[in-house]
Amino acid sequence: MWTLVLNCGSSSVKFALLDVQGGQVRLSGLAERLGSAGASARVEVDGARRAVDLAGGSYAEAFAVIAGALDELGVRAQVGAVGHRVVHGGERFSAPALITPEVLAGIRACVPLAPLHNPANIAGIEAAQAAFPEAAHVAVFDTAFHQSMPEVAFRYAVPGDWYRQHGVRRYGFHGTSHAFVAARAADALGRPLSELNLVTAHLGNGCSVCAVQGGRSVDTSMGLTPLEGLVMGTRSGDVDPGLHDYIARQAGLSLSEVTAALNRESGLLGLSGLSNDMRELEEAAGRGHPGARLALDVFVHRLAKQMAGMAAAMGRVDGLVFTGGIGENSAFVRGAVLSKLAVLGAQVDEAANAAAVRGQSGVISAPGALAALVVNTNEELMIAQQTQALLAEQQGVQA
Repeated sequence: MWTLVLNCGSSSVKFALLDVQGGQVRLSGLAERLGSAGASARVEVDGARRAVDLAGGSYAEAFAVIAGALDELGVRAQVGAVGHRVVHGGERFSAPALITPEVLAGIRACVPLAPLHNPANIAGIEAAQAAFPEAAHVAVFDTAFHQSMPEVAFRYAVPGDWYRQHGVRRYGFHGTSHAFVAARAADALGRPLSELNLVTAHLGNGCSVCAVQGGRSVDTSMGLTPLEGLVMGTRSGDVDPGLHDYIARQAGLSLSEVTAALNRESGLLGLSGLSNDMRELEEAAGRGHPGARLALDVFVHRLAKQMAGMAAAMGRVDGLVFTGGIGENSAFVRGAVLSKLAVLGAQVDEAANAAAVRGQSGVISAPGALAALVVNTNEELMIAQQTQALLAEQQGVQA
């Protein structure tokens, strides 16, 4: 039985068809710019790539392309499960859930916590249920992995009623990626995950770090929303909460406009005045661009501080794990961070670090130093595995 994995954004659908046991991917692709005249899809079927125009730019058209590719492979009837990435599950969802009307209502209730993400996830679920009515549909939540955080880590120091009545607390995100790479890092180190304290760093356009103790999240850098924490591509990460009122008054902006700027005009882009792309910034910094150099330095400074903080949250650290587009490909960022984390016993192996790019993973720490690894994340495979595990568990209960 094949598992179709869907990651639906506000204007995109990322998809992959996987055989969970063998890890084989027969179909993958991305439909983007949905809702606009320039909508299109890139599809890869058994290694052959092609582009498809989506004239209407709708989710339904995107799913029609996916269904057509499945028909081309002759496996549409074998798609027994669809795993959906859902960004926010609040406190209700601490594990994957079979999508029923009640579960969909629960996802909809979390829309105020993720107004940019959950509506798109819901639209994708509804379109997929229409396209694949015979399949079991499962929601896998970004926030679920972090529901193991203790109250000391997830509570904000704000009035208690804000938490009790409005759910104001730290939830964390990128949980699927953090869980996946922690398990792979344990395999690479040859030690049981249950015995390890790991700091995992998911670094892409969105960035977060996580303290993984015995395979469970005990702290993370993102909070109520994905805006908290590290410097990211276009997100500011941590700022003084008083900034909102101050800049709203000084610049004549609404609070919504301030929040939008912190999400879309800040981070690496805001610091550099040039780009949110780490590759472009590293090249520009090498040419002497002062904004690019500042962006890199702030990114590394804040990342090292957060990783050290995650180590402190566990009391001991056995390994540092880098993943995501930046984590898997920027030898500069990894080397600079490990240099700052010498206080934890970290030291980079320059040759191993330089080699760990473009899909190459492995240990990048010097012999005898605190273990540091590059692990390639695979959120699609993790979602597929969790989807199949839930269905197998439910079948066992029913039997």
